[in-house]
Amino acid sequence: MSTSREESLVLPLGTTVRLNAHTYVFGGGQILMGGSPSRVARLTPQAAELFTQVQSSRRPKIPTKQHHRLLITGATSQRVAGYLVSAGMADPDPTSLPPLGTAEITVVIPCFRRVEALRRLLRSVTSELPDSSVIVVDDASGDLSPQIAAASRSYGAEVITCPRNEGPAAARDRGLARVVTPFVAFIDTDVVLRPGSMSLLLRHFADPLLAAAAPRVLGLAQKEPSWVLRYENARSSLDHGPDASLVRPHSPHSWLSTTCLLARTSAMGAGFVAEMRVAEDVDLVWRLVSDGWRVRYEPQSVVAHEHRSSVTTWLSRKYIYGTGAGILAQRHGALVAPAVMSPWAGVVLGALAAQRRWSFPVAGTATLIATVVNFRRLRKTTPGVSPRAVLALRLSVFGLTSALGQGLALTLRHWWPAAVAAACISQRARRLLLVAAVADAGWEYMRLKPRLDPFRFALARRLDDCAYGLGVWVGAWRARSIRSLLPTRPKRSRD
Repeated sequence: MSTSREESLVLPLGTTVRLNAHTYVFGGGQILMGGSPSRVARLTPQAAELFTQVQSSRRPKIPTKQHHRLLITGATSQRVAGYLVSAGMADPDPTSLPPLGTAEITVVIPCFRRVEALRRLLRSVTSELPDSSVIVVDDASGDLSPQIAAASRSYGAEVITCPRNEGPAAARDRGLARVVTPFVAFIDTDVVLRPGSMSLLLRHFADPLLAAAAPRVLGLAQKEPSWVLRYENARSSLDHGPDASLVRPHSPHSWLSTTCLLARTSAMGAGFVAEMRVAEDVDLVWRLVSDGWRVRYEPQSVVAHEHRSSVTTWLSRKYIYGTGAGILAQRHGALVAPAVMSPWAGVVLGALAAQRRWSFPVAGTATLIATVVNFRRLRKTTPGVSPRAVLALRLSVFGLTSALGQGLALTLRHWWPAAVAAACISQRARRLLLVAAVADAGWEYMRLKPRLDPFRFALARRLDDCAYGLGVWVGAWRARSIRSLLPTRPKRSRD
């Protein structure tokens, strides 16, 4: 392992660290591939022996049938764990980190006209964080402002009333300006805290460079959920799944929602960009990472969210999310790219999409060239010719699999207006669109196992993608830039 700033992270003794679901293990545990930017790391035999293998009930993504974990017992294990965690290849188990007092948290709640939802949230905050201060920011709710103030004060919360409606980002900033505690929790009114959710997140701040951490957001239980709500419960935009990770642009977890976010007050600075009414959460995370902070997603911490249940409100929200891509492109350039793939993977996808006689030979040749390049790059980490060849081939297969998934997303989500236009005049385009739609819906249905029949799930998938993709195109038009529609190539680690 190389010497870098990433190795400066020193986790407490007794902390358990697990290789995450996006890290692949080869060579008897001595060769690891993963992280962000993606890298191949070679552990010494002594470092590899620090890991124990734990049987997993979930189907693993690593070639072995175990997840690997490390218990920090001394300086060597601290150094190995610190490198792997800060490189995004491993994650600390928060239950093994020392607890911090919740009195060090101030809760900031932006609220606009949702009185009953506010009461529901305040009940859960009082139960989960009885020692925390609470600030409710009424974003000019008009005739409902007196009820919001009364509900807030009944739970001991401070109330700030905005003179005009400014949006959630500005409302959060007003609350942040009053925070004097080391940590601040931003929680929207459509959230309900579950027991232990915030105290578990707080443990992660044993990392002095951690700026923010977010829980997993699952749907709030309802007696008779609509088909839209059943789809959202299975595949909400707010649910980042069961795997913990650092959050970085162009990584498996590239953004976080501030629906519920716990942050280090000193890292927040001035807070959100007040003028942004969409994508302000993505912008915040990317700015924090750019400034050298770490941001973490922790699915062991879970909160409930009242998802939108009507078709109109659901699709309008997906559309609004999409329009944020153009704004992010103006502020962050290529970080907003809808796909990140190597040039050779793009050649493979283009050849296969062309559906010509030469498609498979070109795709095969590009894959072979990529494998040879990988073989040469692995000379330092994998000296043996035979294991190096196997690893090089696996790297190519992983890259191709990732590219195929991103290709489906581009065709059906970000580029669907162009794909549909092409399908109107081209049989090959129609075939590509049909195969992509069936493959995507089938794969997601098997992966998620939603409480919804396959037909309505497939319909919801396409409506979801169409609404979001339309928003991306409208956002690109408003920004007078197509950057939010263009893929980019991955950055390579210097390791």
